Amino acid sequence: MKLLVRHQTIYHYAASAGRVAMRLKLTPIDTRAQKVLDWQVSVNGDPVEPFRRNSFGEMEAVWIRHDRLDDAVIVAEGLVETCDTNGMLGRLNGAVPPAYFLRETRLTRASDAIRAMARSLPEAGGTLARLHALSAAVSDAVAYRSGVTNSSTTAADSFALGAGVCQDHAQIFIAAARSIGIAARYVTGYLLARGGVALHETHAWVEALVPDLGWVGFDPSNRVCVTERYLRLASGLDAHAAAPIRGSVTVAGDIWIDADVRIAQAEEGVEERQLQRQQQQSLQPTTSQG
Repeated sequence: MKLLVRHQTIYHYAASAGRVAMRLKLTPIDTRAQKVLDWQVSVNGDPVEPFRRNSFGEMEAVWIRHDRLDDAVIVAEGLVETCDTNGMLGRLNGAVPPAYFLRETRLTRASDAIRAMARSLPEAGGTLARLHALSAAVSDAVAYRSGVTNSSTTAADSFALGAGVCQDHAQIFIAAARSIGIAARYVTGYLLARGGVALHETHAWVEALVPDLGWVGFDPSNRVCVTERYLRLASGLDAHAAAPIRGSVTVAGDIWIDADVRIAQAEEGVEERQLQRQQQQSLQPTTSQG
């Protein structure tokens, strides 16, 4: 499957920013489940270069602006060919050992209730079966409901609330997996919904390390292992670490953020692809939550 993506994020500064620095993790890499055919990232129309491989084996860049800035328009767009590997990613060429992803963070600290859920999972069938059971358990315990959590909500808090979004499902899964000694990491990327062009924010899921299989992707929000409809961007210990855009700004006044993701299955041929991109860009932008 070929996925055509356009991801636009606009930062509006009420008072002009004097200095803006952003770390951008907006360029996907080739894996056994995806091949990047064409991709570019720009800020205010200027290409961002260079993107360099980090210790996770993923691509990132730093963009800095020192003079007056009223708006920053960040666009990542391109074409990626994906295939269904039953969620199996294997091993990336990173320098970070898997044990790193057993580390606890503030967002992924397991509560007593999360630990109890993890300990209750059946051990018959091995690690893979246990992780499938964990994915289902998280989905059963935490209803998908937007607007009740935010980017600072911890796994323990959303689990106690019993509601949240994909970020919360992923961080609860990670907290539970790490509590029983299974390395797990937070993943950001894109998901093509069933049926035509989908208007989405970025999506979040989990990769857990399974003996003899390597990293395997699980999406508790949709109760599946990742498929060819998923496009992987970046990973980290939690949502903050894996965020596609993080930065700092020197500014007096409010900042507004508008984020919009357009993703569609691309047709064969250059002309069809160009037409699809024009159609996507002509759609009215929407404001998204995490």
